[in-house]
Amino acid sequence: MRELLAAVMDLGRDLELPQVLRSIVEAAVGLTDAEYGALGVIGDDERLSRFLPVGMADGLAALIGPAPCGHGILGELIHHPTPLRLDDLTRHPNSFGFPAHHPPMRTFLGAPIRVRDEVFGNIYLTEKRGGGAFDADDEAVLTTLSAAAGVAIDNARLYRDSRRRERRLEALGEITRALLAGTGPDDVLRLIARRAMEVADADLAAVLLPSGAAGDLTVHVAYGDTADAVRGAVLPATGSLAGLAARTRVPVVTTDVRTDPRALPLDGAAGSGHGPVVAVPLPVDDAVCGALRLSRTAGRQGFDATETELLSGFADQAAIALELARRRAESEELTVLHDRDRIARDLHDVAIQRLFATGMTLQSATRTITGTPAAERVTRAVDDLDATIQIIRSTILQLRTADDDRAGPALRRRMAEAVQLAAQHLGFTPALRITGPVDSTVPEALAEHVLAVAGEALSNTARHAAASRAEVVLSVPDTADRLVLTVTDDGVGLGSARPTGGLLNMGSRAEQCGGGVRLDTAGERGTRITWSAPLPTE
Repeated sequence: MRELLAAVMDLGRDLELPQVLRSIVEAAVGLTDAEYGALGVIGDDERLSRFLPVGMADGLAALIGPAPCGHGILGELIHHPTPLRLDDLTRHPNSFGFPAHHPPMRTFLGAPIRVRDEVFGNIYLTEKRGGGAFDADDEAVLTTLSAAAGVAIDNARLYRDSRRRERRLEALGEITRALLAGTGPDDVLRLIARRAMEVADADLAAVLLPSGAAGDLTVHVAYGDTADAVRGAVLPATGSLAGLAARTRVPVVTTDVRTDPRALPLDGAAGSGHGPVVAVPLPVDDAVCGALRLSRTAGRQGFDATETELLSGFADQAAIALELARRRAESEELTVLHDRDRIARDLHDVAIQRLFATGMTLQSATRTITGTPAAERVTRAVDDLDATIQIIRSTILQLRTADDDRAGPALRRRMAEAVQLAAQHLGFTPALRITGPVDSTVPEALAEHVLAVAGEALSNTARHAAASRAEVVLSVPDTADRLVLTVTDDGVGLGSARPTGGLLNMGSRAEQCGGGVRLDTAGERGTRITWSAPLPTE
């Protein structure tokens, strides 16, 4: 009785659940003078989710193979949770025998462990030392110890849950501070994965976001022992636990993903060597859903309901991070659009009006200038002001149509990209001037022809012209009835060569669009290619 009292007192000293469970088995073995003992934890499916043996060498346990799951005599206690004492367990009708390498066992004593109204598990004892059988005193000692064990386990679980909630609150506080500080979404998602893995005591955490029309999920962020191997992996919407959680928007849990029929082999590959997996839905918006997936190495205990509930909170934080990032991007885009509109308005209301007024003043001044050279210079200045006004108007149109890029890159931007690409072969950057509402009036099919002709013209300049300067002008007049593309260089010119290759292609494209192409000499030397096509009318 003194030993039993000491054992009960010792059980109350530990608060960490794994240590409490091992202490229970060791105390039971010592009090009943048994050679072997074990504690089995009953899972949701009335099978043993955890098995802690005492008295058997690790090497021998490895030879025996997987731990028992609750068949035979062990299952008898699961289905009938009352103390069971046997002088020869092999004679019991539910005895299944032993696997290879298992030591012989004859005498048996077992008792359930109750935590409040729940049967938490069972204590199993075999082979009483000295060759005798377990007696009524041993059964009374084990029954008393199992009752004390239930209290100790309950305290340990309460302590574990309180510590887990404390870590969860700390983690959510850190994540909230990161969100309020404007931290980037990728950094926040990495923080969420790391903290979720720590709180749930997992070995790998991954945030999966939708990719593609099929609803597949891509590992966007991963943290843990095999994070580098799984980052970027794609899990199918059908055939993966993460995909199932995303489709049903309900958490999915398994004790071993390698044998779960709901998961394809690819799901197991996203965390090789892992068994227990939990996936909770991560709503991106009302129609699209991702998943937060955590796993543990094979052989570890599966995720319980409390851990699954905690992880759902982390998934909600991840959803908030994605929503904030989307809102922030929309706000920044709106700010840029407002700035563009303001700049365009200022250019139109201030800059163009002043330039126009200056041009009118110069034009009126020419009447009082008697010298012909001075009058010509003033006239050229007025022409330059007109050209400047046209450039500013083109800039205004570009600013006000920049948001059209949502449906695809605008023609202005694509022309600039084509010119920059040609600069790599020319050795210099051609001048580019675009006038008129090209983005709003040129259809996509015609824009493709324009880009192709501009690229071909600049390619010819790079191969044959030996030019040091080139200019590309794309214009749509105010009447918006015809598009004109002009490419000019200061190279050697066409000479007597006949148009072949790329020049013929330009002519073919012009015919397809109902337009034309003309080749001229630009000044004393050089080439000017003028390509035009009509614009569609409404």
